[in-house]
Order: sequence, then structure tokens, then C-alpha cells
Amino acid sequence: MIHYSVMTKEQAHKLSEVDRSEKIDFIYECLGGIIHEIEAGHECATWDEQLMKELQERFVYELEHGGMGFGAFDGDTLVGFGVLAHQFRGDLQDRLQVDLMYVSRNYRRQGIGTRIINELSQEARNRGAKYLYISSTETRSAVYFYKSNGSELAEEVDSELFQKEPLDIHMTIKL
Repeated sequence: MIHYSVMTKEQAHKLSEVDRSEKIDFIYECLGGIIHEIEAGHECATWDEQLMKELQERFVYELEHGGMGFGAFDGDTLVGFGVLAHQFRGDLQDRLQVDLMYVSRNYRRQGIGTRIINELSQEARNRGAKYLYISSTETRSAVYFYKSNGSELAEEVDSELFQKEPLDIHMTIKL
């Protein structure tokens, strides 16, 4: 049975328990506010050592600066997590970013991601945000997930996040 809880920075080592691998059938490219679908047909592997180190550092950084991590556990094993970033964004400073969000391959399509995004949304509301900002990987599965949870293409794209990940699909969820 899956149980959920707020995560601490001391749990950063558990992020490696999440299997991010997936078959990527299509990716999206956003040009001029229009999404184009491109056939991909390749497998994305789970974490390598360097990616995991970077992920854990981001996780700890956000939590140390006031962000919030929320995890889904099957027993003691982390099977999904999301991180609400600490920094308000946007011209009106009314957006908080979903900085990280992953659910293990064998646990997808069971409502785990939706529960995590709902918890992050509630925390963002509690902090005064009007929107969640999402810089989503360009995979069809990720974009569909966020769309099914109420996201739309961002009208105001965060320039700092766009510079970091220009291929991502930038979206917002109105809270």
C-alpha cells in the first residue's frame, strides 16, 4: 500500500530508488506557442551516477532554502516524489515552480503523480501562489500528465528556466 509524506533533505539518498526509465514514443517542440509532435521511439534509461548526484543536490538545495519535497512510498521504498521550489517567479511573483517530479516506471498510471501534484498545489496555495509553474520534459507522457492535471502552456515563459532547459514545455496550473 502506498503512503505519502513530506520529505526531508536527509532523504535525498532515497531519490535513487525511483526508476525514471520509460519508452519515449513522442516528444513535443513548442514553436511560437504551438506544440508540434515529433516521433521519437527510444528508451530513456534510469539515472546515471552524475545525474543522480545533480538531482540530489537540487533536492537538498530547494529544501534548505524553504522548498518542500513530497514523496510516495511503497513500504520503505520511494516510488515517486515532487519538489515545490522556494522561489516565487513571474512578473507578479505569484508562481511557484514544480522543480522535480518523478514516479517510478512500475507505479505510473495509479494516481501517485496526481496525488503528489495535488499536495504541491495545496502547499503553493498555502504560501500565497496563484499558479504552479512547470518546466516539463518534452515527452508526450509528461506533457499529457500535466495537461490532465489542469496545466496549460505558459503565457509568460520564465526566462531563467527557459535558458536552463530550452527544450522543455513551459506550462502553468492555475491554483
